[in-house]
Amino acid sequence: MSLVLTERFDGVLRLTLHRPDVLNAFNLAMARELQQALDAAAADPTVRAVILTGAGRGFCAGQDLASVDMSPGAPPVDLTAFIRDQYNPVVTRLRELPKPVICAVNGVAAGAGANIAFACDIVIAAANASFIQSFVKIGLVPDSGGTWTLPRLIGHARASALMLLGDKVPAATAKEWGMIWEVCDGAELADRAMAMATMLASQPTRAFALTKQLLNASSTNDLAAQLALEERLQGEAGRSADFTEGVRAFLEKRPPVFTGQ
Repeated sequence: MSLVLTERFDGVLRLTLHRPDVLNAFNLAMARELQQALDAAAADPTVRAVILTGAGRGFCAGQDLASVDMSPGAPPVDLTAFIRDQYNPVVTRLRELPKPVICAVNGVAAGAGANIAFACDIVIAAANASFIQSFVKIGLVPDSGGTWTLPRLIGHARASALMLLGDKVPAATAKEWGMIWEVCDGAELADRAMAMATMLASQPTRAFALTKQLLNASSTNDLAAQLALEERLQGEAGRSADFTEGVRAFLEKRPPVFTGQ
């Protein structure tokens, strides 16, 4: 059975982490399936928005510790390989995917699960969801981009406390702090995510891709470099068919029909 379920709708690809018996904790097989699914989404022009969610009662509990051999006499675990092969490729693909990604957090998002959610473009969560930097509970450091993303979302003080204390953050608090975008009733989460993704899939996809490039660069560029990048990418956007359609629709006082080109 697939460890990442794929469902196609009109312009939308929904990816569901599918190991519900272990709260969708990652093993290498699931990580590779997710990487392959994101690669396919990037290459498919009919996919114009992506939803990432989890099966069952949790979004993702991070690493499946049962897949790590900690028996007496076993050689030391090479966690470097786990990060290199499982998590970093997923985070990189999410950030570089030239289409918007909505993460619908349907339950607990712990460790790498939380940080993978934060790597998405828009995060919405069920009211009973929670986010935990659980690494410290087992003597590890945060990974999956969390030490880069979380301070930029909520500031150094809060990020530092969450990573050192390992406290659980309820969805409502996560929204209040700016960690996520929206909270809704759990029964409405799937429909809310689909409505948002469907709307995004009807919008100028190429402009979204260029916007993601700008946001990715903004944290390391100085002002002059960012202005230069805006100048170059705005030039690319201005050559798109969607820009032509948007201006024509505005002048003709009608809704635009964007094709993503």
